[in-house]
Amino acid sequence: MSAAPTVEPIPRDLPSRVSPIQGLRQSMTLAWRTLVQIRHNPWELGDFSFQPILFVLLFTYVFGGAIGGSPGDYLTLTLPGLIVMNMFFVTMYVGMGLNTDLTKGVFDRLRSLPIARWAPLAGRIAADMVKQAWSFALLLGVGYVLGFRVETSLLGLLGAFVLVLVFALAFSWVSVLVGVLAKDPEHVQLFGFTALFPITFVSNVFAPSDTMPDWLQPIVENNPVSVLADACRGLMVTGAEAEPIVTSLIWAAGIAALFSVLSVRALRRKV
Repeated sequence: MSAAPTVEPIPRDLPSRVSPIQGLRQSMTLAWRTLVQIRHNPWELGDFSFQPILFVLLFTYVFGGAIGGSPGDYLTLTLPGLIVMNMFFVTMYVGMGLNTDLTKGVFDRLRSLPIARWAPLAGRIAADMVKQAWSFALLLGVGYVLGFRVETSLLGLLGAFVLVLVFALAFSWVSVLVGVLAKDPEHVQLFGFTALFPITFVSNVFAPSDTMPDWLQPIVENNPVSVLADACRGLMVTGAEAEPIVTSLIWAAGIAALFSVLSVRALRRKV
């Protein structure tokens, strides 16, 4: 009886380097993977959709008359700030998703493929930008139903949209660092509540800073949440001013420069 013929494996030449165009395509594929996961976990969509809507309704109709004089006037004051506040919380999903991939070994399997080393992380952040765009449009739509109107121009609205996305892109690196260092996704979410709530509430999102104690006003006025909220109010309602826009961009650049370095170092030690 003759022995079965051996089949020689067909050698495959895997590319040692990935071109930027290929890396971009791979990042978009992984971003789509992240977005498709929402279909299997619809509660994630509810988290960054229903919660901000509840904030708008509650603060407008419960505190609007006391703080703004009327719900309509208060909505004009607070909606740009609520968009900013929601942006900070939505970025936490970058860290939660990254932590899930790390703890379940998905990230290691992705890195073993012949893809760009930065593609899994870039794809995760790119998916977050889509979620940020959805949240911005959703809150603006709810605001319009309740009576909010952009009083500047379409260009001002687009400017606010771009500015929020730029800041979200920068702040995503904070979420990446938390996602790498946290033990599990629940700890990433815990950080969102324990750290982001004080930062967002000690701001001018819900009330003007001049109504607060003298010792608290400098903290509120220099809070990046307040600065970004002022920039968005200017672009959408009162008229754009250069100072809060430029200061917001400086904050974004500083956050991105610092936390991107810390995140990459932590990720390299992790994997």
